[in-house]
This record gives sequence, C-alpha cells and structure tokens, in this order.
Amino acid sequence: MNRKRLQKLTETLTKNSKHFNKFEVKRLINLFYTLVGETTERPSSVTGLDRNAFRNILHTTFGMTDDMIMDRVFRGFDKDNDGSVSVSEWVHGLSLFLRGSLEEKMKYCFEVFDLNGDGFISKEEMFHMLKNSLLKQPSEEDPDEGIKDLVEITLKKMDHDHDGKLSFADYEKAVREETLLLEAFGPCLPDPKSQMEFEAQVFKDSNELQDATS
Repeated sequence: MNRKRLQKLTETLTKNSKHFNKFEVKRLINLFYTLVGETTERPSSVTGLDRNAFRNILHTTFGMTDDMIMDRVFRGFDKDNDGSVSVSEWVHGLSLFLRGSLEEKMKYCFEVFDLNGDGFISKEEMFHMLKNSLLKQPSEEDPDEGIKDLVEITLKKMDHDHDGKLSFADYEKAVREETLLLEAFGPCLPDPKSQMEFEAQVFKDSNELQDATS
C-alpha cells in the first residue's frame, strides 16, 4: 500500500476508533497487511483475514483454544458477514477486544454467547458452550449431568426474571454485580498477559515516543 493511501486509511480509522491513537492505528494496519500477506497465496478480490487465518491469530497470539468460541469471536469481528475480517473490522474489533469499556465488553460477550442471535442465551446454548469449554479431559462419570447442574446453578445466579433463559438485562445485572461472570460461558476476551504482550510488541515504539516527549 502506498504512503498516501496508508495515511488516508489511518486517518479514517483513527476517527472511528475510540481506544487507539493514530500511531497505534497505523501499527495495527501494518500488522494486518503483514498477516494478510502471509495467508494469501494468490491475490483474491477480498483483502482480509479468513476464518482460519483469524482463528490462528486468536490461538497463537491470545491463547484461545475453544473452537466454538473462536468461531463466535470471528463472527463478532466480521460485521458484514462476508467471511473475512477487513482492515477496518480488524481495527474496530481489536479496539473493543483489547481496550473496550465494561459496557462494550458486555455487549460483545453477550453476542458471542447468543449462538443463534435471538437476543437470549438459552439453556441449550449454555449447555453447548460449557460442555465445549469444560470437556477437555475425559472422566468416568456422565459429564452431561454435571454440566446440566452447572447450567442450573448459573441460571439461578443470573436469570433475574426467572424465565429460564438470559436476556441482555439479566446478563448485564449479573455482570455488574460480579464481573467474573462476563466470560461465564467461555473465554472470549484476551487474558491480561496476552493482551499486554500483544500491545507491547505491536505498539513498542509508541511507548518510547511517549517517554521521549514527556
């Protein structure tokens, strides 16, 4: 990408970015095109990170291992549902993923957990996600029973209107009372260590610049 286009893109995305400054946006754009360059063997009409490339980043950079959750995170980034994450979706998504406010993170996590997009997290969805994230080790007992119990315990704690499913209002109230419930059904945000390492690596000169100018 030539300098003029990069500059224009950086300015546009910085305007729309709540949590990154111009230097950081530029760094994320450069990283995006480096990653895209590594994944495209042949030029395609869509310049972006496809599902596999994106999941690979979630796995290697942010330590995510849950296939179902990674798939949902990909959908959270891919706002126009074209099967690939564009540069603007990349910057916008990472802004929330790395530095979002509690409000933004609650909306994002709820969308990840609402598997069928109907505005509720049902018992079935909870069961699928908990089974998926907890069943890494085989056990002698019937694991489904334990997970059903866990779903009931979770509902008791979070289902404030007692309708047997979680609306966003239920989820928000529960998370505000106990922040750990933000990722109740699986890790869909980076852990603090991965986040710090990613930012330190991608924005490393930014800190030096700030130190030099302060």
